[in-house]
Amino acid sequence: MEKIVVATNKKAFHEYNILEQFEAGIQLKGSEVKSIREGKASLKQSYVLIRKGEAWLRGSHIASYSHTGYEGHDPVRNRKLLLHKKEIQKINSKLAEKGLTAIPTRMYIKSGFIKLEFGLAKGKKLYDKRATKKKRDVERDIKRAMKV
Repeated sequence: MEKIVVATNKKAFHEYNILEQFEAGIQLKGSEVKSIREGKASLKQSYVLIRKGEAWLRGSHIASYSHTGYEGHDPVRNRKLLLHKKEIQKINSKLAEKGLTAIPTRMYIKSGFIKLEFGLAKGKKLYDKRATKKKRDVERDIKRAMKV
């Protein structure tokens, strides 16, 4: 199964510690699917919300399809996520914990279907971000030294 990554949320890994990841389908309109296949999707400032036993993707931007007719779609509408009821209940119980949010990390095409990968995340403090950057720099320096 080949995954073709369409959109990533790089800032999510910088701003949050991703604790657990999930995969969900997305309920989309035809023009949205075509636009995503063109690579015109963004996950910046988006998040997953659970209301009345349903999971929703809010704040994601899918640009209008270039060859659409008179009836397109709203670029920033709420989109329903397709998950099993038990998964939704599990996610909802973990979101009830203090400080956890559900942040989309990647949108990709898998076996012809558009999927969203999102993670349960806890926000990083400024010193955590610095420590992560320092660790990454040290690992890069070690790899450079090993090559020489």
